Amino acid sequence: MHAPQVVVVMGVSGTGKTTIGPLLAEALGVPYAEADDFHPPANIAKMSAGTPLEDEDRYPWLDAIGGWAHDHAEQGGVVSCSALKRGYRDRLRDAAPDIVFLHLTGDRGLIADRMEARKGHFFSEKMLDSQLATLEPLQPDEHGVAVDIAPEPDVITEHAVAALRQPEHQ
Repeated sequence: MHAPQVVVVMGVSGTGKTTIGPLLAEALGVPYAEADDFHPPANIAKMSAGTPLEDEDRYPWLDAIGGWAHDHAEQGGVVSCSALKRGYRDRLRDAAPDIVFLHLTGDRGLIADRMEARKGHFFSEKMLDSQLATLEPLQPDEHGVAVDIAPEPDVITEHAVAALRQPEHQ
């Protein structure tokens, strides 16, 4: 990328945000932040119990991520965040207008298999269907790209870097 920017690695749980985010940040030479670290304990308890978060639960979390993005606008950065709804992405853009979204997309079966293989994460597979139902893909007027998660992480990262380097994403 020619100018520093903050990239939000988005998608449902199990798409590899926590794997791709640090790889992308390393490739771009910018800091990385994990969205899960911005969740208050009450949100983690809800998710651990299999209870989907309500929008009211998400707003302080989104505001904290937006604050991080705003603070890193000049130097650039990568932050993971599910950002499933357009309204959530709008809220992030309110804090950091120049952010770019990298939507990690994939087949439900592949995502479910990856979720089953995960260890020590507070997100359960039974919430996958809820997230897929909630997901509002990037719209043409949103600054971002979608990348398929089927390849290996290094290949996904290469595809992401190439897509983000396109002039329309600068």
